[in-house]
Amino acid sequence: MSDQEETPGNRLRKELPEELPATPAEETETPASEPGLTGRQRLVNGLWPPRVTRAQLIVAVLLFGLGFGLAIQVASNSDSDSALRGARQEDLVRILDELDDRTQRLQDEKQGLEKQRDELENSSDQAEEARKQTVEKERQLGILAGTVAAQGPGITMTIDDTKGTVEADMLLDAIQELRAAGAEAIQVNGVRVVAGTFLSDSDKSVSVDGNKITAPFRFKVIGNPQDLEPALNIPGGVVQTLEKEQATVTVERSDKIIVDALRAAKRPDYARSSSR
Repeated sequence: MSDQEETPGNRLRKELPEELPATPAEETETPASEPGLTGRQRLVNGLWPPRVTRAQLIVAVLLFGLGFGLAIQVASNSDSDSALRGARQEDLVRILDELDDRTQRLQDEKQGLEKQRDELENSSDQAEEARKQTVEKERQLGILAGTVAAQGPGITMTIDDTKGTVEADMLLDAIQELRAAGAEAIQVNGVRVVAGTFLSDSDKSVSVDGNKITAPFRFKVIGNPQDLEPALNIPGGVVQTLEKEQATVTVERSDKIIVDALRAAKRPDYARSSSR
């Protein structure tokens, strides 16, 4: 067979591309892991030392402030509750009744104002109704200002101070407690007590708006007796404070108390009505 004659196998080899030399496979690089570390050790290494960001620091400060405020609030509530824990059961009942009475007074006042509003809206003669309400309001303001006499149910409180230990601030506490209990008119030893009344000590006596008064101190108070007397006898209240100073306090209820000490109406120097 001549060289020109080619077998089918030789012809197939010539048509195929030449074989490329095999190149060694590239070795992959794997990061070397730390030998010998347990899962707990890797967790500790991830958490310590701590990496605190600015946002985390701000949140921590805010949470600290919130917790501090809650702690102060809890401590304050605990202090206010401690006085009630030591009170007797009848004292607690009396305090609760007083709170209920104050709530009822506010409800009654609200209903009265709503009634006046409805009368003004529904009255056929609104001008006449307004005039009547104006006269009534003037009378009420006169009682509060001490320019007119007043009478009604209330109490009489007498403070006998034989030791001379009762001072002006103690009488002022009694006046404030009576006002908080709903007193509408107060007179002390012939001196009418109004919103601007001031008390001071003066030569072993007490001065009320510049008028000296001496013991026994006699309070004539118009208001609901069922509210006024318990307010004076609450634990740590006016009566107990005065008795600690060796003063004798008596409180009597009455269906008719007359408060007839008057104050001169004073015209303001600068204030004028803004109504037109």
